[in-house]
Amino acid sequence: MARAAAGNALSGGVTGVRIVVVGDRGTGKSSLICTAATDAFPTNAPPVLPPTRLPEDFYPDRVPLTIIDTSSRVEDSGKLGEELRRADAVVLTYACDQPATLDRLSTFWLPELRRLEVKVPVIVVGCKLDLRDEHQQISLDDVMTPIMHQFREIETCIECSAFKLIQVPEVFYYAQKAVLHPTAPLFDQETQTLKPRCVRALKRIFILCDHDRDGALSDAELNDFQVKCFNAPLQPSEIVGVKRVVQEKLPEGVSEHGLTLTGFLFLHALFIEKGRLETTWTVLRKFGYDNDIKLAESLIPSSFKRSPDQSVELTNEAIEYLKGIFDLFDADGDGALRSSEIDDLFSTAPECPWNEAPYKDAAEKTALGGLSLDGFLSQWALMTLLDPARTLENLIYIGYPGDPSSAIRVTKTRRYNRKKQQSDRNVFQCLVFGPKKAGKSALLNSFLGRPFSDTYSSTTDERYAVNIVDQHGGVKKTLVLQEIPEDGVKKMLVKKESLAACDMAVFVHDSSDESSWKRATELLVEVASHGEITGFEVPCLIVAAKDDLDPCSMAIQDSTRVSQDMGIEAPIPISTKLGDFNNIFRRIVNAAEHPHLSIPETEAGRNRKQYHRLVNRSLMFVSVGAAVAIVGLAAYRVYAARKNASS
Repeated sequence: MARAAAGNALSGGVTGVRIVVVGDRGTGKSSLICTAATDAFPTNAPPVLPPTRLPEDFYPDRVPLTIIDTSSRVEDSGKLGEELRRADAVVLTYACDQPATLDRLSTFWLPELRRLEVKVPVIVVGCKLDLRDEHQQISLDDVMTPIMHQFREIETCIECSAFKLIQVPEVFYYAQKAVLHPTAPLFDQETQTLKPRCVRALKRIFILCDHDRDGALSDAELNDFQVKCFNAPLQPSEIVGVKRVVQEKLPEGVSEHGLTLTGFLFLHALFIEKGRLETTWTVLRKFGYDNDIKLAESLIPSSFKRSPDQSVELTNEAIEYLKGIFDLFDADGDGALRSSEIDDLFSTAPECPWNEAPYKDAAEKTALGGLSLDGFLSQWALMTLLDPARTLENLIYIGYPGDPSSAIRVTKTRRYNRKKQQSDRNVFQCLVFGPKKAGKSALLNSFLGRPFSDTYSSTTDERYAVNIVDQHGGVKKTLVLQEIPEDGVKKMLVKKESLAACDMAVFVHDSSDESSWKRATELLVEVASHGEITGFEVPCLIVAAKDDLDPCSMAIQDSTRVSQDMGIEAPIPISTKLGDFNNIFRRIVNAAEHPHLSIPETEAGRNRKQYHRLVNRSLMFVSVGAAVAIVGLAAYRVYAARKNASS
């Protein structure tokens, strides 16, 4: 099934490997390097060699190696640390005829590498094999197995003799191989199993190669796979041999239709166990995976030309595809995707993208904890709004056909929408401001259909809630609420473009607490002023929360006056406790759809506009006066010319 691929197709784009050789003094570091480079034992090697470069054709992967010799003197420890931090791999030496140098691996060198945070493969090399006492023969496995269990960074161990030219080239071959074809991302040495991310990538590759979707790779599909990855076909006898090996060890690995996914994964585990990591890496890299077993960045559109006040949404084509995916993975047909079904859906991605903030718990769940179709599409809408490249990446992972860039669209600018007095967006982002204990979190929870709780929990980080809002006429829009902690407002407004992509801002206050209203007013003025100064004005609404409590009359009077003065709608009373929301979410979307309305105007903003009007009027008078003067001068010149002509 696998043959070695030539050139640096195996190298994952690596153009050079830097190997640093360390170990106790007298363990044979310099002699090892000299012998590898010249194929001859040096009669008089210097204490420390200059950097030694092995040409690209030295090993089959055709990637040049630079080998760095190091000093073991204490006074050179600073330089040693610098070299180790630049290393792609470390060759750690001991002398076979000096047991004390072997002990120093675990008592000094390996802990020192950890202290320096050198996180690269380590090749342990026993030098001077020819000098070992014949009466003290020991098993390398017996000696190194306990050390390798303690220090998982050790990739392999080997013994050599520079003097006798025994296994010297192999030392640096293994070091290079550990960089180009690392074990750690693919295989868990402790459990002797493929790592989850490797399994997910291979599963996606299997599905892509299973053209007839029968759950198995037929002989023809296996051959196509072989040609794609290794540029050479499989002989019929080789295909029979591959399936026989799998079937003997794992009967379910082969079905009547061919090699199953289980068998495909078993083969790769077998390759890795036998040290043939380049086979699995070749397959992964042919399908675009990098060393982190994620699709290479070059395969994912990541630059979207847009102004700060533009946003990114899914196209209708992508939404229809996702609806089909939802139905496909709703195995029990209950109209919701349970956690296990979502895991299955993303089983060909490195991980489920919604397991962490800001996506975790951002959408409405069913009573059994699943995602309805609206919740599912809402999660995709949120991810597309915040990180469109991540959306495209995951669409590719789950099999989106065609050009992934066709799955998204960039909206018109907010300035354009305000000019046209209508927004073309289907997804609206609303920032939720307010003082502590005003009811911001309760508003987001109610938007997600969660029951009211009297327990107060302060929100310290930005939090999102996303859902579908039904408008008049059966139109559906997606609304994203982003809660901004009170303490985070100043930090947010430091950035000029912090309000650019925002469609709405809502200011929540506790209607029973005068101080809550005053603080909400301050926040409203801060945000409105920032919008006026930067040119990114945002429509605003005021929400008077906790309407079930005794109202503060002063707050009611003052809030009505402030909303009138600033030219926005009067505060909207709601009670999340009683479930009385006064159509707040629909009203937010309505205001966002008409971005020329509900723009607050501060006193400073009014004065600024009045000043600009006066300046413009003055300039107009000056321009008119200048024009009159010019016309008068031109008329005088005509008159003077005629007078001279008549005389």
